Amino acid sequence: MKKEISEELVKEIRNISSMSSSDIEKMIEIPADSKLGDYTLPCFRLAGLLKKNPKTIAEEIAVSLNIGGETAVIERAEAVNGYLNIFLNRRLYVTKIIEKASVKDYGSSDIGKGKTICMDYSSPNIAKNFHVGHLRTTIIGNSLYKLYSKLGYSVIRINHLGDWGTQFGKQIVAYKNWSSKEAVEAGGIAELLRVYIKFEEESLNKAYITEKESSLQEEARAWFVKMEQGDKEALTLWKWFKEISLKEFERIYKLLKIEFDSYQGESFYMDKVPAIVAELRSKHLLEESDGAGIINLDEYHMPPCLITKKDGSSIYHSRDIAAALYRKQTYDFTQCLYITGVEQKLHFAQVFKALELMGYRWAKDMHHIPYGLVSLGGEKLSTRKGNVIYAEEILNEAVSLAMTAIEEKNPNLVNKEETAQKIGIGAVIFQTLANQLIKDVSFRWEDVLNFDGMTAPYIQYTCARAGSVLRKAGLKAWDNKEENRKDKIIAEGYLEEDSSYELVKLVGNYPDIIKDAAEKYEPSILARYAYSLAVRFNKFYQECRILSAEEGYREARVFLCLIVQKTIKDALSLLGIECPEEM
Repeated sequence: MKKEISEELVKEIRNISSMSSSDIEKMIEIPADSKLGDYTLPCFRLAGLLKKNPKTIAEEIAVSLNIGGETAVIERAEAVNGYLNIFLNRRLYVTKIIEKASVKDYGSSDIGKGKTICMDYSSPNIAKNFHVGHLRTTIIGNSLYKLYSKLGYSVIRINHLGDWGTQFGKQIVAYKNWSSKEAVEAGGIAELLRVYIKFEEESLNKAYITEKESSLQEEARAWFVKMEQGDKEALTLWKWFKEISLKEFERIYKLLKIEFDSYQGESFYMDKVPAIVAELRSKHLLEESDGAGIINLDEYHMPPCLITKKDGSSIYHSRDIAAALYRKQTYDFTQCLYITGVEQKLHFAQVFKALELMGYRWAKDMHHIPYGLVSLGGEKLSTRKGNVIYAEEILNEAVSLAMTAIEEKNPNLVNKEETAQKIGIGAVIFQTLANQLIKDVSFRWEDVLNFDGMTAPYIQYTCARAGSVLRKAGLKAWDNKEENRKDKIIAEGYLEEDSSYELVKLVGNYPDIIKDAAEKYEPSILARYAYSLAVRFNKFYQECRILSAEEGYREARVFLCLIVQKTIKDALSLLGIECPEEM
C-alpha cells in the first residue's frame, strides 16, 4: 500500500520537487498511534531540498491531494507540525488487502527475477564442535535465504567450511601426541576438541621445547606445510577429521531443517591460490614484507592484506579472493553476502578492496553482513579456552523443556514429540533473530528458553488459536468457495470497525516488511512484525465476538482469522520456524 500512496503523493510533490515515487515511498512511515493516521509523511527532508518550512510543505500537499470519493485511496490528510498524516479510505483499503492477502503466496514478488545472490554462511570449522556462534550465522543465513527467495531471487547457499589452515597442523600434532584411532571413533568431535585444547595448553609449556628448539607450534606449522604439499599421511588424517565432523554437522542441520547448495570450503580453493598470487604480482599489487606476500593498503587506512605467509603457505585472504573469483565465474552473482561475526569486518574490507584493486568492478556487489559477538558471561566464546556452548546441546535442551511444558499443560496433545520439536527449536531461532544483528549477545539459558513475551511460542500459540477458530467454524483451508465469502466481506464492509481494521492494516504491511527486512539484511524486522501481528490478533480475539457474532460479521471475522493465520505461518516460515497445528 505504501507504493500506491507514494504514487498519489508524487503527483503533487513532483510540482515542487524532482523526487521519485520510490524516494517518497522510503520516507513514508507508519505512526505509532493510529489516531495520527494510517501513514505519515515527515516533510523535513523535503524542507531541506525546497528551502521551505516543513509545516508549510505539509499544509500545501494536504490541500492539493486528491482525497475523498469512492475511488480515492486517501480519504483525508492532515498537516500537523511538519507531518502529513494520511487517513485511508477504509472500504477501498480493506478491499485491496483482502484481495491481495487471499492469494496463496501473499508477500512474494518478482523483483529478484533473473538475479542471483550467493550467500556464505554457517561455515563451521572441521574438527571443532558446532557452537552457538555457528548456530547464529546458520539461522541468520537461512532466514535471509528464505526472504530473498520470496522476492524472486535465485539464491545459492554456500557452506564455506573451515577445512584448511594451520589449525589442522595443530590437530594432527594433538592427535598423534594424546589420542588414538579408537578414541576418535568413539568420541568424535568431542575427542578431537579435547586434544586440540590440550595442544593449546601444552604448546606454551617450555618442557616441550626440544634440544633442536622445535616447539609444538613449529611442529604444527610443519604439518600444515606438508598438507599443502600433498603429503599422503597428512591429507589422510585431514580427510578423516573432515568426515567425522560433517556427520555431526549434518545432524544439526537436520534438526534445523536447513540445506545447502554447496559445501565447498577453503580446501576447494587451494589449487586456485597460485593463480591469484601470479595475478597480483603481474598487476604490481603484491609486495614482500619480512618474507610474506602482502597487498599494501595504507592508502585506504587498513593494515596490509596478507596473501602468503613466510613459509609460502596460503592464508584466509588469498583463499577468500580465490573463492570470490570462482563464485563470480560460476554463478555470475548480483550480490555475494558473507554472514559472519563483526570481528571479521576488517578481513572482508581487505578482501573486497583487494578485488577492487585487481580491477574487478563487481567487488562493490560483495557485502559483509556482520552480527554481534556471542559471549558467555561477557567473555567471547573460544575453542582454545573451552568456554563454548554447543548448538546441539541448546537445541536438545529447548526441545526437552518444550516437552515438559506440554506434559504439564496439555498431556493429551496428539503428536507431542513433533510439537515439542517445533516449539523448542522455534524458540531458539526466534531468540537469535528477534534483535538487530549487530547487537552483542550474552548467552543465557533463561533468555533462550523463555516461553513468554516476544518469543516464538507466543506467536505459535496465537497461530494455533486462530486455527482453532477455523476448525470450529468448519473451515480448514482456503478453497474456491472462499471467493464468494471474500466478495461479500468487501461489498458489505464488515471489517471496517477499528479492531478488525487495525488487524487488516497490519496484514497489509506484510509485503513491505519482507522487502524492508531483505533490503536491510535484517530478519529482526520480520520477527518483530510477526510478534506485533500476534499481539494485534489476540487483541482482536478479546475485543470482538467471532463465532457468536451476528450473520455477516461472523463470516467476515472467521475469514480474517484465516488470513491472519496464513500470514503468521508464512512470516515464521521465512524465519525458519514451523507452527504446530495445536499446542
